[in-house]
Amino acid sequence: MPELPEVETVRRGLAPVIEGRVIARARVNRPDLRWPFPPGMADRLTGARVTRLGRRSKYILADLSTGETLIIHLGMSGRMLVSGDPLGLFHHAHPAPEKHDHVVLEIEGGARVTFNDARRFGAMDLVPTDAVEGHWLLADLGPEPLGNTFDERYLVARLRGRMTPIKAALLDQRVVAGLGNIYVCEALHRAGISPRRKAGRIAPARLATLVPVIRDVLAEAIEAGGSSLRDHRQTDGELGYFQHSFRAYGREGAPCPTPGCGGQIARIVQSGRSTFYCPKCQR
Repeated sequence: MPELPEVETVRRGLAPVIEGRVIARARVNRPDLRWPFPPGMADRLTGARVTRLGRRSKYILADLSTGETLIIHLGMSGRMLVSGDPLGLFHHAHPAPEKHDHVVLEIEGGARVTFNDARRFGAMDLVPTDAVEGHWLLADLGPEPLGNTFDERYLVARLRGRMTPIKAALLDQRVVAGLGNIYVCEALHRAGISPRRKAGRIAPARLATLVPVIRDVLAEAIEAGGSSLRDHRQTDGELGYFQHSFRAYGREGAPCPTPGCGGQIARIVQSGRSTFYCPKCQR
């Protein structure tokens, strides 16, 4: 499933094409994805101007001139693809319709944004903009890891006394929003912290080091266009490239890249998910 860097990459690709522009026509080609689409979604989108394109955790938020916000979740395989962009940022003409093109937005000026989702685990909803923070998908989310409220004092206080493994604690979206399996593995490896360690038993000074490390990993992944392991594509159809910079994730049996370590990356399963780490230098 796309994590924060992949979603932010998609948001950045969409922004110059649709932000400030009118949705000339919206087409909805099926009644649902993971959940039913909101009633009359095509009509409610048609003629609306996108006043702001934001992101919260793994959700793209398009504020509309109608006073509503379109919430978009990419799910497992969802892609937002742009074609016919009059700004010249993309090089693809409008492609022929595909089987899994579920929502199509025709943008004033000739651009088209197509939501394609083969597995149909994605989702869209329309809610009043002034109530979006209370939407059930967003209401319980923790702070953004790239935002000002996510700092060393917050993380230390939030994890104090927690006896869950640090990896599980960082994957808890109520603790910090947008982190997923890949980037938690990478951050813990860079910080030299074992994913098995109980969160509440890590010294505050060591725990505090995670904050800048998490920020660095996410920033580098966004710069690389995210990680393309299966389905992720940028809005021009190109792959992300951060998977070529993985230090731990997916590298079971490979030498640990930490200078002077000499260990090997191992794989364990935690809460049904693969964890990759170095047992020698992550303590």
